[in-house]
Amino acid sequence: MHASHQMSTLAVIDSLTTPCALTWLLQTAEMLTGFCPSLDGPHLANQPQSRQSTVFTNYYESIQAHTALPMTKPVLYTFGASVWSAVPEVAFRELGYGPNDIELKTINLLQGENFSPAFLKINPKATLPTLTVGDKAYTSTEEVVDYLIDNAPKPVKKATGSEKDIIARIHQDDIDPNFALLLSRSDEEKKARADGIVLAFLSGRQNALEKHAVTPEAAEFSDFYKAKIEGNGGLLSVYADKAPEDAKQKFYETSKQHWENLRDFILNVLPGYLPNSGFVAGAAPGEVDFHLGAWLTRIIATTGAKDVSELAAELKQPVPTKVASYWKAWSDRDSWKTVYAEGLH
Repeated sequence: MHASHQMSTLAVIDSLTTPCALTWLLQTAEMLTGFCPSLDGPHLANQPQSRQSTVFTNYYESIQAHTALPMTKPVLYTFGASVWSAVPEVAFRELGYGPNDIELKTINLLQGENFSPAFLKINPKATLPTLTVGDKAYTSTEEVVDYLIDNAPKPVKKATGSEKDIIARIHQDDIDPNFALLLSRSDEEKKARADGIVLAFLSGRQNALEKHAVTPEAAEFSDFYKAKIEGNGGLLSVYADKAPEDAKQKFYETSKQHWENLRDFILNVLPGYLPNSGFVAGAAPGEVDFHLGAWLTRIIATTGAKDVSELAAELKQPVPTKVASYWKAWSDRDSWKTVYAEGLH
């Protein structure tokens, strides 16, 4: 091989650092063997078929070894009403992935499909989002988004320092956006939520847990099923009006405290994270914004609002200017409009 050709070939390989780019190369490699100068000397087109096959195989394997990238399409397990699934769904649209770069598989949380033994083998926490790439599973929102950014066709700002602290903060239990959907502070609020999605959601989970727990495949996850059946069952009893009065009142008090935590965070903490305009990462959203945007959208959705301005009634004071500006920055983006096309969640 000529030195100049060898250098140009390695330069091309070095540039192929994303699954998308590698897929493109492998799809066009057959054409390369037909009209490019030989990867091993003379033109391959003039070589016997067996020789062409050997050279192409060696070249293919060298690419795999050089890039160490997966040869299987990543699979993102997601659900349309999941707050944290929205994070990678917005992210991969912002990151320039094509519609065929990542396979999306829906796990219906309303029917408790995440509690099947088959899914628990992939993610023992039974949470979404989950991403698999070959035999490797990424089982937290942070891990999934980190992978998508590292392998994206389009670069975005990765979270560092204080931005990592923001991500960690909004994933903490005291401002959990999932409990924000389930909380009730009074009999009236409980009835309204039960008549909506909450009772159906808890019932679907309980049915799935009890169904799967008795199967032979569930034996290795027995502790998981026991804890989930007890925890979800306790919450279900409140919404099904089967809980003792003291348990119901304790739930109301916990709910009041949770909402107060959310209120304080939105009014007093969140504005300190936000710029006067645009995103935390700058003019375009970055890693921290994918998490923060989904969190804020869920909190707004749990109040029945469709816009951040409507949050003022629950906050009992005006929405901070920076929070309103941040909401507008996100709600104007095509990625956000696509993910939330059927409503906030």
